[in-house]
Amino acid sequence: MDIDYKVNTPIATDQFITLLRESTLGERRPVEDRDCMEGMVRNSNLMVTAWYGDKLIGIARSMTDFHFACYLSDLAVHEKFQRSGVGRQLQTITQAQLGPRCKLILLAAPAANSYYAHIGYTNNPRCWVLERGQAISTRHA
Repeated sequence: MDIDYKVNTPIATDQFITLLRESTLGERRPVEDRDCMEGMVRNSNLMVTAWYGDKLIGIARSMTDFHFACYLSDLAVHEKFQRSGVGRQLQTITQAQLGPRCKLILLAAPAANSYYAHIGYTNNPRCWVLERGQAISTRHA
């Protein structure tokens, strides 16, 4: 299988949406909200992509300062290419772009939770999420 990996090669919003749908990650992303999807592509500052010919078959989409923290927001691989090492290679290339002290951080989809432990990530139970519609409490603890 001849797969090309590229760093920060521009992609179209439609390519991103199609890949999310073909990877099942589209079930957990707002693929029907085009403005949101365009913003996700436009505002990422590190994207590693995998290509089979001219078809986008994988992406590791991140936001990072390149020195301390890299949030890997989306790791998506087309279903036909899953379990072939594409996801691992996307993460390896992502990590290679980062400084020596930079941590790779992600939130795993429930079905992928065991995958990350298998490839070397450690679980951190201290993650907190504030949904957009949720107000920050003004009461003191």
